[in-house]
Amino acid sequence: MNLREAIEGQEYVIRDIITDDEELNSFLFSLGCYSGEPITVISHLKGGCTVSIKDGRYNIDTQLAEAILIESGEK
Repeated sequence: MNLREAIEGQEYVIRDIITDDEELNSFLFSLGCYSGEPITVISHLKGGCTVSIKDGRYNIDTQLAEAILIESGEK
């Protein structure tokens, strides 16, 4: 599933990021957004969503939210 399908307030683990843009990959990595990292969707917005990664909150657009694949953080 991707971030657009995530339930608000539930913690997930980033499984993969589907993009061919190395600059975007580097930017996301600098935010702490990479495979194996916990992520929580704070709210869904019309143009994307607000997420919590580590100690930061970020607004990401719909296209990027669909490129970030996640899985349930529950074991």
